[in-house]
Amino acid sequence: MVKVFLVDGTYELFRMFYGAPSHVNGAGQEVAAARGVVSTVVAMIDDGATHIGVATDHVIESFRNDLWPGYKTGEGVDPVLKSQFGLLEDALGALGVALWPMVEREADDALASAAAIAAADPTVEQVSIWTPDKDLAQCVDGARVVQVDRRKKQVIDEDAVRARYGIGPRSIPDWLALVGDSADGFPGLPGWGAKTASAVLATYGHVEDIPDAPGRWEAKVRGAPALAATLAANRELVALFKELATLRRDPPVIGGVADLRWSGPRPGFAELCQTVFDQPSLAARAERLAARRPG
Repeated sequence: MVKVFLVDGTYELFRMFYGAPSHVNGAGQEVAAARGVVSTVVAMIDDGATHIGVATDHVIESFRNDLWPGYKTGEGVDPVLKSQFGLLEDALGALGVALWPMVEREADDALASAAAIAAADPTVEQVSIWTPDKDLAQCVDGARVVQVDRRKKQVIDEDAVRARYGIGPRSIPDWLALVGDSADGFPGLPGWGAKTASAVLATYGHVEDIPDAPGRWEAKVRGAPALAATLAANRELVALFKELATLRRDPPVIGGVADLRWSGPRPGFAELCQTVFDQPSLAARAERLAARRPG
């Protein structure tokens, strides 16, 4: 049985940029964050990962920017951090892992697509999505598709999603539509906080199924009539927010799980580690791992 590892390269690059010590190479280029992410991927392979894919936000914008003018962009991202996206993608390509540098869609969409394809394969034991991003909680399925928060050393399965949000994974886009997502740049509906949205969605499941009159949830939520009126007056807006929060699985990013199998670094990886990362030991480690892979 195969275990599939899917990595949010954008999240990891941000995490390394703000958490790893700086390293400027001989050409005057800051490379620490990109080098840190590649080292993490190599460590995952060293720990036994055989099927692995990494998604990045190549332009930090997507089709969602056309749907909502306030949706997140690359504006305000540190130029030194932004300059390492291309370097990271070059390095991961040279390492030989499956890579999805997203332009029209986002890294989260690619991860959702790969997770759905892998989960449908009977030879796959488990799919782990390496990011704590709440958007990806909608992809969790029992203990078969899980999230991994490396910083907190937590595995987030469906029970953990329900414990945190009070709803199942399929209702996460609805929850985000009501509550909003400041990281992605849309506000949700006035008055609809996290607990309120959880209580109502625990009853109805999806925003489309919540009636304009409070009905069954009036006794559970303070100010229910006013909240219901707000929802009734903003049906189109909340539908748009749900569309923003719903991850796109099509078109597929892989043809099948075999596309994720790591078989070793490409010839240019050693030179990149030597001349750009100032870390030839990273290439040597990858070569050793490739040599011990079963044919």
